[in-house]
Parts: sequence; structure tokens; C-alpha cells
Amino acid sequence: MRLFDERSPIYRQIAEQIKADILNGVLPENTQVMSTNQYAAFYRINPATAAKGFQQLVDEQILYKKRGVGMFVSPDARDRLREQRRARFFTDVVDQMVAEAKVIGVPLADIVHYIQHAQSAGDAENGGQR
Repeated sequence: MRLFDERSPIYRQIAEQIKADILNGVLPENTQVMSTNQYAAFYRINPATAAKGFQQLVDEQILYKKRGVGMFVSPDARDRLREQRRARFFTDVVDQMVAEAKVIGVPLADIVHYIQHAQSAGDAENGGQR
């Protein structure tokens, strides 16, 4: 059972967990997700809180509703989430890394070499698989 923390509102944590499940392939496109009432009962939270998290995902077009049937993962949800995460990766991680490297005098070539080395080592650990 997933436990919620105090760092952000529970409805946001619900939305983030569902997004993570979509990105990790746990919830493929067009897969039905638990109803808000099932989700609320399973995690012992207020159904309105669960509904708010699900509505956020509908608003973001990550989930879609089939009247009388339930909620499903949108066909392009995984691609949409990957694109959002890629954009955020560059602004939140790479831009900050480049700025810090400039301040401390690390050449871009050193960063590229380090990343390539880390990726090669990771590939070797995974038997050459990504």
C-alpha cells in the first residue's frame, strides 16, 4: 500500500503516482484505472481527494472518461508525459548543471566525457541493454 507524505497535497501525489505508472509501463494506453471510489477505499483517503487527483489528469489529457464505464489512460499519455519530463529535465537539471560548471570552471567537454563514461558503465552493468 502506498503511503502519502506531507510534502505536497495528496491529490497531487495521486496524480504523480499514476503518471509514474504510465511512464513505467504499469498502466499502458487505453487501460482502465481504478475508480475514484476504489482508489479512495484502497488507500483510505477521502473520495473527493482521489477525484481531484483524477480530474487533474483528465484536465491534462492523461486520462479520459468513458461515461458509465470509467477512466482510462489516454492513447498518447506516455508520449506526452515523456515530452514534459524531457523539457523539465533540461531546464531543471542540465541548465543548472551547465551554469554550475561555468562557475567552477568545468569545461563542457569534461561533462560530456563524464556522461558518456557513466552511460557506458551503466550499459555494461545491464548487459548492453538500455
